[in-house]
Amino acid sequence: MAGSQAGMRRVTRLSAADRELVDAARAVRERAYAPYSQFLVGAALRASSGEIFAGCNVENASFGLTVCAERHAVAAAVAAGERSFLAIAIASGSSPAAPPCGACRQVLSEFTPELSVLLVGPRGPALRGPLSMLLPHRFSGLGRKTRR
Repeated sequence: MAGSQAGMRRVTRLSAADRELVDAARAVRERAYAPYSQFLVGAALRASSGEIFAGCNVENASFGLTVCAERHAVAAAVAAGERSFLAIAIASGSSPAAPPCGACRQVLSEFTPELSVLLVGPRGPALRGPLSMLLPHRFSGLGRKTRR
């Protein structure tokens, strides 16, 4: 298994809640805007309230302005007032499934360091693990608290 996926475990049977997240991630993936890389990604983030927030990658000719699917989902959730999350499903077109980039790992860890991450590709088993496994030495902001 690739280094960035080491320690993720294979999941062959998904719960109804996981299937709902995967379906939402795959559906939004189809709306991604990726004319440069052709690498479509969808993410579905379940808040502690149970609500699901979806996001897709949106590329830009100025590559630094590209927004990843995971950060898009987090921004939608935060805009709706959510700050606590249970799980995220990330759907990509690669096999094995692609993990979130480092920037997305850090943004996700800002809210839920032990977030359950579910990676899915077009075929094969899903991969699951805690975010802390993908980002073992996160930057914690030196203990600052965020305002609501």
